[in-house]
Amino acid sequence: MRRATALLLGLAALTALYGQGRSAQPAFRVVEATIPEMRAAMERGQITSAELVRQYLVRIGLYEDRLNAIIAVNPKTLEEAAARDRERSAGQTRGPLHGIPIALKDNIHTAGMPTTGGAVAFDGLVPPYEATVTKKLREAGAVIVAKTGMTELANWVAQGMPGNYNALTGYGMNPYDPRRDPRPGTADGRPALNTSGSSSGIGTAANLWAANIGTETSGSILGPANQNMLVGIKPTVGRVSRYGIIPITADQDTAGPMARTVTDAAIVLSAIESAAPDPNDSATAKRPAAAPRDYSSFLRKDALKRARIGIPRAFYYEAVTPPGAKEPRGGLNAEQSKLMEEAIAVLKQQGAVIVDPVNIPSIVAADAENNLLRWRICAGMGAAKGKDDNCSVVFKYGMKRDFNRWLATLGPEAPVKSLTELRTFNLARQAGGAIKYGQAQLDISDEMDLERDRARYEADRARGILLTAERGIDAALQKHKLDALLFPGASGYDIAATPGYPTVIVPFGTVPNSPNPPFPDRFDAKPQPFGVSFTGTAWSEPRLIGLAYAFEQATKRRFPPPEFP
Repeated sequence: MRRATALLLGLAALTALYGQGRSAQPAFRVVEATIPEMRAAMERGQITSAELVRQYLVRIGLYEDRLNAIIAVNPKTLEEAAARDRERSAGQTRGPLHGIPIALKDNIHTAGMPTTGGAVAFDGLVPPYEATVTKKLREAGAVIVAKTGMTELANWVAQGMPGNYNALTGYGMNPYDPRRDPRPGTADGRPALNTSGSSSGIGTAANLWAANIGTETSGSILGPANQNMLVGIKPTVGRVSRYGIIPITADQDTAGPMARTVTDAAIVLSAIESAAPDPNDSATAKRPAAAPRDYSSFLRKDALKRARIGIPRAFYYEAVTPPGAKEPRGGLNAEQSKLMEEAIAVLKQQGAVIVDPVNIPSIVAADAENNLLRWRICAGMGAAKGKDDNCSVVFKYGMKRDFNRWLATLGPEAPVKSLTELRTFNLARQAGGAIKYGQAQLDISDEMDLERDRARYEADRARGILLTAERGIDAALQKHKLDALLFPGASGYDIAATPGYPTVIVPFGTVPNSPNPPFPDRFDAKPQPFGVSFTGTAWSEPRLIGLAYAFEQATKRRFPPPEFP
């Protein structure tokens, strides 16, 4: 309540201060406006950056109480917009995002604003340095509007924590059905329509800003993009610097754009990608020297013509029974299957060569040792030391290693100095809601010994790469000479996340929101957004962006949330 009241009072004051003398009905409206449309309107003098920000602030004031999309609004956002306007008037534009309002996930360091990760321990923490991603946005001219809600510490606190829940601001709500779950077993305030993943696409979907930066370790860009009818680009690990981002594990962490169109997402990716390696992030040294930084030339409507696209039927479309298992796993329900067949038909109409089926070798492997479906991430107390023989320790080892490294970069002002101190802090404040769902993921991470467990970590990491890349995505792409694999919704996130491979997801339609157990009969659940994902090998973003753009232009199925006009 305190945060919501302060937010709305501040917005009202800012809007009144900077809105004096302005028309109440500006000719240019931000709802569903694209970045190129905003740029063109500013260039012809139809609107200013400050006016764009003002419109977004009004929308935040109108809708934030229902959506809970924000952890903090930038108190200087209108000052920054006015500065970009003065630069434009002087004939100076910084880059492709000049004057464009952007939001950042609240695990990304931002100068002059708190970066909390949604955790009570970091409430009010203003980091001593800015993330490389944030610097790149400012260099491109972006105006930082807000820090978005997120699942606490990118969803590596507790097993079973709902997506977009954190101890500071509670639950984020899905704009396509902003009601709470009424089922007795889950009526704790969580949304009826899952928002998914730890990155929030809520505000972008509801037109509270032009686009946002999310982060992903495994599904946290793709999942929210799917659930909020957005385009999401999860880049190859190393394309975008992670310096100044609260980590889970550097093996898989990356930042990437979420937007309403492929064009907007491509523009933002171009802005946040560095031309040279970041000395603070060794993964960026792996980026090919010839890799493009401007993706506009790949936005071609004919990009699907003669493209070879594989359909990974086993598990992702049709259920399979892994070796040693008693029950089948995976597959689509009838409504999802129908939608994906429509998508495949569109690809064919646009001239793509569809290779179907393309079963991923590690998914259909007959022996359990080589079957990816029998290899999971160690999570929860059931995967604590002594119980973790049949799962990967990569996440819990990486969290212990990289979270403590990040804390060290905060210097003497760090609220806690280690993962151990964070756990102790949380326990002392449990009665106040600090760890509503427990902290099992933190507990199993902190028990790792970085020296003694290194060999186990390295072995698990190597096995993961073998099953997801060499005998996974790369094996399928190479055998069938494919440009990409087509996954339903965000379902391919895990197999692509382990080797750090890229995916672009595009909105396509809706399916019934039919959870198990079901909603009460009187609860009329609204449809759930559902997209399609194009996944490729490392550094294949240019091709994937082209395929996604051509598909988007041929379908144009996205629609804004009806309740937030």
